[in-house]
Amino acid sequence: MDETALITAAKQGDLDSFNRLVLVYQDMVYGHACRMMGDAHEADDATQEAFISAFRHIHQYRGGSFRGWLLRIVTNACYDELRRKKRRSTLPLEPVTDDDESNDEMPWMVDQGERPEDAVQRKELGNAIQHCLDKLSPDFRVVVILVDIQGLDYQEASFTINKPIGTIKSRLARARLSMRNCLQSFRELLPSSFRLIEEGTK
Repeated sequence: MDETALITAAKQGDLDSFNRLVLVYQDMVYGHACRMMGDAHEADDATQEAFISAFRHIHQYRGGSFRGWLLRIVTNACYDELRRKKRRSTLPLEPVTDDDESNDEMPWMVDQGERPEDAVQRKELGNAIQHCLDKLSPDFRVVVILVDIQGLDYQEASFTINKPIGTIKSRLARARLSMRNCLQSFRELLPSSFRLIEEGTK
């Protein structure tokens, strides 16, 4: 049964069909929640809440990107949780520039493949990226996750967070610059291509 048929059946209340959709998308949704929340337990809660909400409201799905629709739901769940815990929040990182709209994918997000001996360094780099994501405000963080990590195009990202494409581009450019600056503290973990790009800009 293809995705469209599963969605149609789920709209008719078929829980088994919906559970099959969950199996397809659960890793993507959980990964998104993990990066948004920076905490596995909170990501579990947000993921569970997102799928419960998706099943309750699947009749509202009108076509288009189903993954974008799911990511919108889990993003909203994460925003709700972040608002609840905002009392202890750090200050959001202010954007440095308003006009940098480079469409180039950030080098540290590209999977260049890895050898087994690189596994430890990859984990450390992942921790460094999460650290820098956590320093971003949620509005900047979500666009980096959607575009540079989840691989959504601007149109899908726009649909997911219900913002104009121009806003997506602007926030992504600022967030990438902030991530680039933050990751300079972890230069030894970055791919050599990224270090060369940075040295060339000095």
